[in-house]
Amino acid sequence: MDYIELAYVHLATIFLAFLIGTFLLLKRKGTRFHKQLGKVYMLLMLFSASVTLFMPAEIGPTFLHHFGFIHLLSLLVFICVIAAYLAAQNGNIKIHKANMLGLYIGGILVAGGFTFLPGRLLNGWVFG
Repeated sequence: MDYIELAYVHLATIFLAFLIGTFLLLKRKGTRFHKQLGKVYMLLMLFSASVTLFMPAEIGPTFLHHFGFIHLLSLLVFICVIAAYLAAQNGNIKIHKANMLGLYIGGILVAGGFTFLPGRLLNGWVFG
């Protein structure tokens, strides 16, 4: 896949994750539905973060002529998803909640904000 195709896949999965994540944050926690939808959310986040690893950084310094600072947010997603899942499995809801909130804020809102910076693809699409 080329960069644009990867961008479309990433945008589609992260948009779904944003919708589901927002819903999960606003609704009652601990229900069977919450747990099932939460797994879908986690899988979408992992898939979306994985897709970004195939997209070379086009702004700023790079490592191995591919990875940039933005890829650190993908690493944050992997860490938060794994930590949140393990915490939930072990009944540590406080840690689960903290990681899920960090995942939503860092992995969606902050990362999404960076996509609108000058020179980024989404900035060009939205602002011309």
